Amino acid sequence: MDWLERTAKLRQWARNGTRAPHKPLLLLYALGRFQEDAEGELRYSSVEEDLQRLLTEYGPPNKTTPAYPFHHLVSDGVWEVHTDRGPGSPGTGLRELRETGAAGRLAPDLRSALRRDPQLLARIARVLLDLHFPPSLHSELCEAVGLELEPVETERLSPARRQRDRRMRELVLTAYEYRCAFCGYDGRIGAVPVGLEAAHVRWWAFDGPDDIDNGLCLCSLHHKLFDKGVLGVGDGHRILVSQRFVGHSTAAREHVIALAGRPLIGPQPGTRSVATAHRVWHLRQVFHGSPRPAATL
Repeated sequence: MDWLERTAKLRQWARNGTRAPHKPLLLLYALGRFQEDAEGELRYSSVEEDLQRLLTEYGPPNKTTPAYPFHHLVSDGVWEVHTDRGPGSPGTGLRELRETGAAGRLAPDLRSALRRDPQLLARIARVLLDLHFPPSLHSELCEAVGLELEPVETERLSPARRQRDRRMRELVLTAYEYRCAFCGYDGRIGAVPVGLEAAHVRWWAFDGPDDIDNGLCLCSLHHKLFDKGVLGVGDGHRILVSQRFVGHSTAAREHVIALAGRPLIGPQPGTRSVATAHRVWHLRQVFHGSPRPAATL
């Protein structure tokens, strides 16, 4: 059985680029727990809070529940559930999952395969990360689910991964004249820019093209906040800051909150700005909450 292919083809509700990372997040969490205790199981009532936190932090803006993947992941052949009454999931009802003592763990064949091939766990994790999340969140997400991956293990590509256009970074940074489109940061060491990255607006994992009109030159801080849904790009290519972001320090106010309502810096004349379709995708699938009113100068 090809576990990498099965992982890459998890059944998910998907339409028009809608994000549905419920199953991938549960599976990543289960892999992290397996790495810690290969014989353990995940009792729903004990892990519900952890799973909800993951969905809130790394899932789409709409409200959701961990009960959905806990029940439905069984159909993908990588997960099993039993209750105090015996094998089988009681469904997606929160009350039933809690009161019946529902517990889940990786399917028996998958557990056996992971024991036989110690590198398989990291390869499965890489498939899930590559297909559902941007690179800027990979390390943070591994830490959140308790996964420890060696650098050499993370270099293996998933079977469904498209090849990135390596020219994307240089083209985007040139288009924005090596300045962060949000704050204008343009640091260099000698002639080499440092702390500047090419961010995909519509995530590459969700068919976002390696095109200039799907890219922004961002500093490392604002790239991470953009991918976390704290920052967005609204009408008129003005910066949006989520009301869910809270920061009382001078740094938080000056580097994040004060951006609300400002126009993007760049791109240079003659270069395509962020396409509306990509910008709208980010607002619907990544940006969290409502935008703050424009900052008062």
